[in-house]
Amino acid sequence: MADYEQILCEVSEGLLTLTLNRPDRLNALTTQMRHEILGALEEANADDEVRAIVVTGGGRAFCAGPDMKEAAPFGTGAGDRPVVDLSGRIALRIFDSTKPVIAAINGPAIGVGVGLTLPMDIRIASSSAVMGFAQARRGVMLEACTSWFLPRVVGISQALEWVETGRIFTADDALAGGLVRSVLPPDELLPAARAIALEIAESTAAVAVAVSRQLILRSLGMANPRQAHIVECQLLGEMGPAPDAREGIESFREGRPPRFAGRVSTDLPSSYPWWEEPSEPS
Repeated sequence: MADYEQILCEVSEGLLTLTLNRPDRLNALTTQMRHEILGALEEANADDEVRAIVVTGGGRAFCAGPDMKEAAPFGTGAGDRPVVDLSGRIALRIFDSTKPVIAAINGPAIGVGVGLTLPMDIRIASSSAVMGFAQARRGVMLEACTSWFLPRVVGISQALEWVETGRIFTADDALAGGLVRSVLPPDELLPAARAIALEIAESTAAVAVAVSRQLILRSLGMANPRQAHIVECQLLGEMGPAPDAREGIESFREGRPPRFAGRVSTDLPSSYPWWEEPSEPS
């Protein structure tokens, strides 16, 4: 992968570990860091050797939010000009990802710092982590598509309480509210996140994971299950006869691990993507 200045990227065993790397500033997001995260995610999605992504923070924090020392910490644009919210673009890049993304929240994750974990597939927190949607305490509103993701992850009432109070809460509170999957001792956090990612990388078909991930996420905007049924029938017609499906059946019958050869870069079904994207304001 490319060399970056404010993030670290390590690819090993089919996993990309992306580490936010401004520990002296608690990994607060700069414009440069946002561009680097976008670049790394684009690289990972284009690389068939990367099967899953783990995101964590360097030092004692995950991400303290935007770097308030920047001239425009919440995005550029004002008045009748649309704001360019690079954090929102990161959230959308994660949403569109063909690779699962796992958050290993190793320390404080505040404002957009926790908001960026919402489109990730799984969130695990260290027992030392604290979180909070503190934007209202700084006189600003939500960004990074948090208004869409948060109520879908934790429910409307919990989302409203956390956003309206702006309070900082513990990892155990996040677990009780449904924001994170589990809370672990600090030294067990990254190994646990990598174990989940490795299970995906070693046991599943890349194309099936990519399509199934988008089926679940895109169904959030469907009006009823019949729409999902129509899409699934189309995809089953294309993927059922594909080599990965045949290999899955044959390996099961032969009692051996499957050897899936399908590549996301070349073997997605022809009807993918099956959705239409709205355009951003210009």
